Amino acid sequence: MERDLVVRLGGVGRRYGVRGPWVLRGVDLGVRAGALVRVEGANGSGKSTLLRLLAGIDAPSEGRVTGRPRTAYVPERFPAAMPFTAIGYLTHMARIHGVARGAASRGAAARSAERWLERFGAAEYARTPLSELSKGSSQKVAVAQALLAAPDLLVLDEAWTGLDAPARAELDRAVAERTAAGGAVAFVDHDPGRLAGAVDETYGVVGTGPGEAERVPRALRIRRGWSRSSPHPQAAPPLGALMRGRHVVIETRGPRGAELPAPVAAAATVVTDAPEGAIRFTVPESRSDLVLRELLTAGPPWHVVTVTRAPAGAPVPPQAPAQAPTEGRGR
Repeated sequence: MERDLVVRLGGVGRRYGVRGPWVLRGVDLGVRAGALVRVEGANGSGKSTLLRLLAGIDAPSEGRVTGRPRTAYVPERFPAAMPFTAIGYLTHMARIHGVARGAASRGAAARSAERWLERFGAAEYARTPLSELSKGSSQKVAVAQALLAAPDLLVLDEAWTGLDAPARAELDRAVAERTAAGGAVAFVDHDPGRLAGAVDETYGVVGTGPGEAERVPRALRIRRGWSRSSPHPQAAPPLGALMRGRHVVIETRGPRGAELPAPVAAAATVVTDAPEGAIRFTVPESRSDLVLRELLTAGPPWHVVTVTRAPAGAPVPPQAPAQAPTEGRGR
């Protein structure tokens, strides 16, 4: 398996029952470390089955899945009928994920659980039994249990469904943090604009025509999408296509000769007409909080000069080296 892939499906097929119809067949797919991968397809096309295969929840009926990353999975519907409170469940899951071990570490596990509940606006439900939570609050707990594990592969199957607007935005930010830290994220969502402009690759599960389900099984095909790491110029989209969704323009100054922190450089497209002694770049708005946090907490920190929203439809400039000038650098 290629070294930068966290998981790969080779010739994978899945059907339920020895003689059941194929849900998916002939799937070849690799997910790179740090990549954000969107899966699309019609209802019933096999998207959820594909995500379950990636997450290791389902085993393939044929073919092979290679790679065993630490994986967290969030289904569309969270099974809330468990004998836990929200904080009890998350603390339990933190210990299972290895976030904290032993009696002395229970406090650390609880603090991690509380932090994620607070981020998703569910801190007030920490002591509420899972069975008494609303669909939206249950989903916040489901998302929190996946993120507190800091997984190498995060699989989200309609995970935004049922969340309120602030929680959806928080999940967008958490996804950006995960990929910037080198984790891979694969997701399905009914909103076509979800994380637009931040997705590295988009795959479509191509269905079959009427009456063809038995004769021509569904398979995974690249329907539209691109890879930021593709060595082939023709694989890149038009510049305007990179501006799907909202972007912000950040101008910053840092230590002389310093390079942008790695998570910032991974998310940024550098603008070449920045003032002398400064770096100006664009990032998807969903990643802006992470980028600003990385700049301000770097050692030594970078000075953020301005943060503005990019005009709608403005093209993203070509990528330029993200290294600070050697002269005229301020703090």
